[in-house]
Amino acid sequence: MFQADAWMEQQYRKNMEKVAQQTREQSKEQRRRDLTDVMRKLIGEIETGELPAPVITERVSCPGYTRERVILSAAEGLEFGAYILIPDNCSEKALPAVLAIHGHGYGSREIAGMLPDGTADESPPGIHQHFAVQLVRRGVIVIAPDVVGFGERRLRSDTEKNPEAASSCYRMAVQLMMLGKTLTGLRIAELRKAVDYIVSRPEVDSAKIGVMGFSGGGLLAYTAAVLDERLKAIVLTGYTNTYKDSILAVQHCLCNYTPGMLTYAELPEWIGLLCPRPLFLESGLHDFIFPEAGFRKAEAEIQHIYNQAGASERLTVDLFPGGHEISGRKSYDWLCQQLRK
Repeated sequence: MFQADAWMEQQYRKNMEKVAQQTREQSKEQRRRDLTDVMRKLIGEIETGELPAPVITERVSCPGYTRERVILSAAEGLEFGAYILIPDNCSEKALPAVLAIHGHGYGSREIAGMLPDGTADESPPGIHQHFAVQLVRRGVIVIAPDVVGFGERRLRSDTEKNPEAASSCYRMAVQLMMLGKTLTGLRIAELRKAVDYIVSRPEVDSAKIGVMGFSGGGLLAYTAAVLDERLKAIVLTGYTNTYKDSILAVQHCLCNYTPGMLTYAELPEWIGLLCPRPLFLESGLHDFIFPEAGFRKAEAEIQHIYNQAGASERLTVDLFPGGHEISGRKSYDWLCQQLRK
């Protein structure tokens, strides 16, 4: 046969047999340490250099909260914006905070209740459900950074050719991989800088920081949390699956692929590195990008990891009747409750 389907399947099976052998030869703690080190190396280090101090450029009163805009930097010569949503009931007592990470779309404004031009979005929310606003209305502070490659952070070389270009993920991912780095690595460096900033705020309880990410933001949320233990509770929505049933089976954006990840572990084991921290897995029953079958396989494996650690009660799952979208019917309250403990 000329087609490579069977050969590709064989490569996957052989690789997973090797992964299983590696797992048997290591203690759980050693494997956890090794995988964490491998993740850091595979996504690539981003040089920081001398960085400018954060600058607040906007403060707007919104119904029930105040929205600020801050300019941050994680790499010399590159800045990024983030919205800070502060509930009106913020008193002298420091509040928990959540790092809110958007997926593919027009950026942080999409989760902070705005249209692409920054005006208020009065229409029914889309798949992101304005989730940063949903969280701040539950009494936590939210920081929503602009993920590089989306909205205002698309490359000029892309928007000059097509002002409606959805993202600059492809061009950035390709160039960074050719330089031995990854787009995930750059995005994680910026997200961790956003955490540095939010924990420095006097209104924030630095011991109570959570993270919620949707779709590609789920990739970033779990990766950031594995590498940064300041993130105490995690919500992954529209992302949890197996590589085989999703990333390898559906044509995703190139930013979902980190060379070499599968040679060390399948996606559920990578996500399982979050154990024993509280983890909420949310997915739509009819999500065609991260399908139900793959979600159920991943859920079972992650549940096994939590069971073995004696932390089964710290894993919560909601497979809701919807598509590739945020539900939040249980996850919003769960996250806020975890951070108030």
